[in-house]
Amino acid sequence: MNLTLTIDDDTTVSALWLQPPEPRATYVFAHGAGAGMTHGFMEALSEALLARSVATLRYQFPYMERGSRRPDSPAVAHAAVRAAVAAARERLPDTPLFAGGKSFGGRMTSQAQALEALPGVRGLVFVGFPLHPAGKLGIDRAAHLSDVRVPMLFLQGTRDELAELSLLQGVVQGRGDTATLHLEDDADHSFHVRVRSGRNDAQVVQALADAMAAWFEARVR
Repeated sequence: MNLTLTIDDDTTVSALWLQPPEPRATYVFAHGAGAGMTHGFMEALSEALLARSVATLRYQFPYMERGSRRPDSPAVAHAAVRAAVAAARERLPDTPLFAGGKSFGGRMTSQAQALEALPGVRGLVFVGFPLHPAGKLGIDRAAHLSDVRVPMLFLQGTRDELAELSLLQGVVQGRGDTATLHLEDDADHSFHVRVRSGRNDAQVVQALADAMAAWFEARVR
């Protein structure tokens, strides 16, 4: 279902809502910096979650809606996250609500949560957390996670060039019981795997959906 979200008096963005017959959870799913909500990976993972009784709300950040390549400022991105969370909560007010996204979208969601808790959100799921730029190792981008007071699930590929594995493991361990790391062997930042891995990208998507659905279920019992 196509939706329109109002960010402020001057800004609206497109959104896509997928709802199973008996939803067990809702996931507000933000896109990455370089591709919008209709990217094939976003669609495939949303459909896989639908098959597992998880509703999803995908949405555009304002810059993507305009066709710009330059991501929005954090303040604008955070406002979009809040509008999307509010819209999802309104559609299924009695269903457990989670939020996050692919790369940039996940980081903007966690920043928003760290600044002021997103109403109703029980946990965050990062689909490839961008811990650092490619080739520039560091953990500064994770500093705000210490202010996130809800559980977090990190879905990460072992070949992710934006998240050196030992650094990411340290970040997750530093969050204690509030953070969980799920690794997909041989996957890169786009969750692409090489032929020699013995799997294909579609199988990775299904594994990600399984991990998400199980994590959601464990937090709604």
